[in-house]
Amino acid sequence: MPVRGVRGATTVGRNERGEILERTEELLRALVEKNGIALADIASAVFSVTADLDAEFPAVAARRLGWIYTPLMCMREIPVPGSLPLCIRVLLHVNMDRPQEDIIHLYLREARRLRPDLDTGELDRYYRSEA
Repeated sequence: MPVRGVRGATTVGRNERGEILERTEELLRALVEKNGIALADIASAVFSVTADLDAEFPAVAARRLGWIYTPLMCMREIPVPGSLPLCIRVLLHVNMDRPQEDIIHLYLREARRLRPDLDTGELDRYYRSEA
């Protein structure tokens, strides 16, 4: 079975622990749901945050969702001038047979600007209304 990369990103309104955890959980739940991912199939996850986020590790949100045995890593995003602030990104490595072109990558909230070629606006509104 191949390992596929599943990408996602979201933004927060402020550098606050609760909001970082809430938005990260929202993003992870959405990625798992939309791609039919079983927890046992997640090989690892890499999170990055922009330099303005340091109130909590986004990996804590994954642990709260029960990702106890999944290897997780957090790092800081490269601080490119003019880049999107207050942003949390994730790259999931998932064991799945789904072809790459069928994987749903999600960019929620202001992170939609990172990948305007992926129209996730409808999904973003759906997940925001669930919160």
